[in-house]
Amino acid sequence: MTKRGKKFVEAAKLVDRTAAYDLTEAIELAKKTSTTNFDATVEVAFRLGIDTRKNDQQIRGAVVLPNGTGKTQRVLVFAKGEKVKEAEAAGADYVGDAEYIAKIQQGWFDFDVIVATPDMMGEVGKIGRVLGPKGLMPNPKTGTVTFDVTKAVEEIKAGKVEYRADKAGIIHAPIGKVSFGDDKLAENFNAVFEVIQKAKPAAAKGTYMKSVVVTTTMGPAVKINTSSVTVK
Repeated sequence: MTKRGKKFVEAAKLVDRTAAYDLTEAIELAKKTSTTNFDATVEVAFRLGIDTRKNDQQIRGAVVLPNGTGKTQRVLVFAKGEKVKEAEAAGADYVGDAEYIAKIQQGWFDFDVIVATPDMMGEVGKIGRVLGPKGLMPNPKTGTVTFDVTKAVEEIKAGKVEYRADKAGIIHAPIGKVSFGDDKLAENFNAVFEVIQKAKPAAAKGTYMKSVVVTTTMGPAVKINTSSVTVK
């Protein structure tokens, strides 16, 4: 059993683990029970009734948070020709091809997201074994394999987050920082909730959203009453 620190134990006492809170209350409580000395990330976790061992029940995608994540993402774009200038103009931090593949092979990882044009994927695939375990491999499902590098880079810079169900059917996604206003966190939560709700596989049986919790970095989980969530 994991041993918890005194701050966490005291914060956890404020949360009724048997209760499901309305969204507004859950966000307020999550912020109140943040135990860090820095501006902690606020995260939502969905426990879904899916079997990710089956191809037709895997969930993966991306969503642009209306109020951003509170963090500036460093973007590396693999491109050539005219797409290099396009990526640079869009605000990419690093743009190139072979030289960056070589740097990554040597252990360089000073970036957060990779975007690649489809014609570069043959080369990027050479470092797939390095990028895959770190969750950095570009993927068409998340919009990071595309010729529209302007849109891809601008969305990432604006607060685009990727999500993917793990083996247990759980999806984790950041929705901002503790310093965000409650209304901004709620808007970001609703954006994520909506895309996860719409992503329900047709083959999934029984209860889809088994539980949804909001938490902060090293803070206790606060369960959300999903019936209190309203989306467009």
